[in-house]
Amino acid sequence: MSPTLLTARSRRIQPFHVMALLARARELESQGRDIVHMEIGEPDFATAEPVRAAGQKALADGHTGYLPAAGLPALREAISDYYARRYSADVAPQRILITPGASGALVIALAMLADPGRHVLLPDPGYPCNRNFVELVDAIPQAVRVGADTDYQLTAALAEAACDERTAAMLVGSPGNPTGTLASAADLQGLAALADQRGIGLIVDEIYHGLHYGDDPAQAVVHAPNAIVVNSFSKYFGMTGWRLGWMVVPAGWTEVAEKLMQNLFINASTPAQYAAMACFTPEAEAIFESRREAFRERRDFLLPALRELGFHIPGNPAGAFYLYADVSALCDDSEDLGRRLLEEAGVAVTPGLDFERTAPERHLRFAYTTDQTRLAEAVERIEQYLRSTGR
Repeated sequence: MSPTLLTARSRRIQPFHVMALLARARELESQGRDIVHMEIGEPDFATAEPVRAAGQKALADGHTGYLPAAGLPALREAISDYYARRYSADVAPQRILITPGASGALVIALAMLADPGRHVLLPDPGYPCNRNFVELVDAIPQAVRVGADTDYQLTAALAEAACDERTAAMLVGSPGNPTGTLASAADLQGLAALADQRGIGLIVDEIYHGLHYGDDPAQAVVHAPNAIVVNSFSKYFGMTGWRLGWMVVPAGWTEVAEKLMQNLFINASTPAQYAAMACFTPEAEAIFESRREAFRERRDFLLPALRELGFHIPGNPAGAFYLYADVSALCDDSEDLGRRLLEEAGVAVTPGLDFERTAPERHLRFAYTTDQTRLAEAVERIEQYLRSTGR
């Protein structure tokens, strides 16, 4: 079939470049090479046993049919209770919809807010799929450069300067990918006030909430009550392959969001929803907290180790499991450095090309999603490579 039949939309959507790097890493492993994986944003812990057991029970009990499009009522209530317990936030279960991962929630959110040809403001650097979700609804992603001076977070001042008559929405992440930084309460309040003032939407992606290494992060349902808030069971709750997330919509928007769910997805995975109920048990929460502590220890090892090797990492990334490093003191091309680290040192990291338009050649992302022994091995290999090349 001729490729000319493909839509312009499908051609505009860019691949996730790290997947080619991952494929090469797997190829090298098949040849007997040992590769330290620091490229993929997936926790290295298996889904917690109480959650696996709940999923197995759901299958054994025959919970394999359709559910209401908005999700299992008991799970929506459990998430509402979680907001109340953890953040002292009053979020009615009726505002919560269960989605096929955070990705499904982001597609629905953009379908509600961004008509074709309208602009959606995105921080640059940021999660690459967000640009593609915007393209999917035929809106236009508008990158707004953010830097260390704002902790790589989009602020109201930056957003206001970028807004025009075609702006439909803003989409931000906290903790952010690839930077691991958090939006402050003032950041969220400022963006919420700007959205209200200009009559535009605000989407806050909180899929890394729970993975923070200091005080609890500011919560959008508290500081931006009219925002669409997206979360996931993948990261903190460790259910990546189950493909389950949720979204909180403003009061009165549930019917529209549910209509889109009915048409686009019917419902999120039924067994996964029953399994997720176990995420809110004391036994499971204790496991999640111990894993959070393990990630904190990894960050506290890797951050100074990379800085000592010449990687510039501003501030103190306080969430997620990423470090976003400026490599300009070591090379002129981060993609080339990433390739050489893989081929010559056996360390897989992600070049900035996936995350930003402004200065991708200056940055690499390091994911500390492997145990500390392997992180130490990676640091040693990187140090040996840099020394061998005189950098």
